[in-house]
Amino acid sequence: MNKEMSETKTVKHTSSKDVVISHPRARLKALSDFASAVVMDCNTPPQRYYRSGVEMIRMADMYMKDNDLNCAYILYMKFITIFVEKIREHPQYNSVPLKDKELNQQTLRTVIPKAEKLKKQLLEQYQAEYEKSLEDEKEKERLKQQELEKLREEEERKNKLATLAAVRAAKSTSTTVVSPEENRLKKVPSIAPKPLISTSTDIVAQTSKDKRTPTIDRSTKPSVLMSGNHSLRDMVLPTKLMQNFLMLAFSNTTNNKETCGILAGKLERNKLLVTHLLIPEQTGSPDSCVTYNEEDIFDYQDQHNLITLGWIHTHPTQTAFLSSVDLHTHCAYQLMMAEAIAIVCAPKYDETGFFTLTPEYGLDFIANCRESGFHPHPTEPPLYTKAKHCKLDVTAMLEVVDLRRK
Repeated sequence: MNKEMSETKTVKHTSSKDVVISHPRARLKALSDFASAVVMDCNTPPQRYYRSGVEMIRMADMYMKDNDLNCAYILYMKFITIFVEKIREHPQYNSVPLKDKELNQQTLRTVIPKAEKLKKQLLEQYQAEYEKSLEDEKEKERLKQQELEKLREEEERKNKLATLAAVRAAKSTSTTVVSPEENRLKKVPSIAPKPLISTSTDIVAQTSKDKRTPTIDRSTKPSVLMSGNHSLRDMVLPTKLMQNFLMLAFSNTTNNKETCGILAGKLERNKLLVTHLLIPEQTGSPDSCVTYNEEDIFDYQDQHNLITLGWIHTHPTQTAFLSSVDLHTHCAYQLMMAEAIAIVCAPKYDETGFFTLTPEYGLDFIANCRESGFHPHPTEPPLYTKAKHCKLDVTAMLEVVDLRRK
C-alpha cells in the first residue's frame, strides 16, 4: 500500500521532569539545528515530499493549538528547510506539477513569518524558564545552607549538654568536703568528659535523612526534544473500529482478498485520537492490497483537517503479523509520526494485532532496506513490536468514509 514518505523521523517526546535548563540562546540554537538537519532522499518521489509538507503544516498548527511551541517550531523549520533549500536538489524536481509548487509557495509565505514570530516567543519562554531555574537553584542552595545551620546549632546544643553532664558527674564523685586552702593543695578526682558529638559528614548525612528538605518542583520545565529517552503519546482508538472495518471488509475476506484503510484523526491535549476510518480505492489479493486515487484521501483529510495516524488491513487466511511488505508500508507512516500504528485483523484466527516498528532498530533497518516485494528479514533483534501506547475507548466516536467507486 502506497503512502507518502517523510524526510526525517518525527520529534520524540520526553519526560518533563529533572531537566537541566540551558542558556536560552543555546537552547534555541540546538532546536533550530535539529529542525534544519534534513537529508533529501533521491529515491523518494518529490511529490511525496510535497504531500508530507501539507501534513507537516497541519500537524504544526495542531501543536500550536495545543500550546506545544517546541514541536510546532521544529515542523515549521523543517518545512522551510525542505522547500526553500533542499527540494530543488531532487533530480525529479521538474516532474512536480506546477499547481503543487504554487500552493507550496503560498504556504511558505505564511509559514516563514509564523516561524519568526514563534522563534521570538520561544526565546522569551526559554529566558523566563532559565531565570526561574536560576532562582530554583538559589532557593535550593539557601535551603541547604539553612539545613546545615540547623545541624550546627543542634550539635552545639548537644555539645553543651554533654559538657554540663560531664561537670556534674565530676562533682558527684567528690564526697569529701575540703577548705579552699586544701582544695588548692589537693587534686579533686575527676572523670574525663564524654567526647563531643562528631561533626563528620556521616552524621550530617544521617541527620539530613531524618529531616525532609523541601524539594523543587521541576514538572513545569520543558523537555529536551532531541533526547533518546522518549515516550510515545497515547493513541486513542474507538473500540468499534475493528468490528466496523471487518464488516466493511467481509465481502473481500470471503473471497480471500485483503482490505486496507487509513486511520485519521486529530491531536488533542497531547493525545492522538482516531476519529475517521478512510477506505481508498483498492484492489486486493490473498497477501497484498494496492490503493489507487489516493488524492481522494488527501482531499478528504484537507477538507476535514485530519492528520494520518496509521493504517489497518486484513489477513483473510493468516494470523496477525507484519509481513516484509507490511513493514515497508508501515515505515512510511512511522517516519512521519513516531506513534503511527499498523493494525492487522485476522478474522479466521479471531486475532487483532496493534504493531509499530521498534524505534531503536526496526525503523532504521527498514528505512535503509532497498529490497522490494516479499523478501526475508532478520528476526533478531525484532523489527516490530506490539504498540503499547494504543488505548481503546468504548465511548469514542468513529466516522467511516468509504471512497471506493462502486
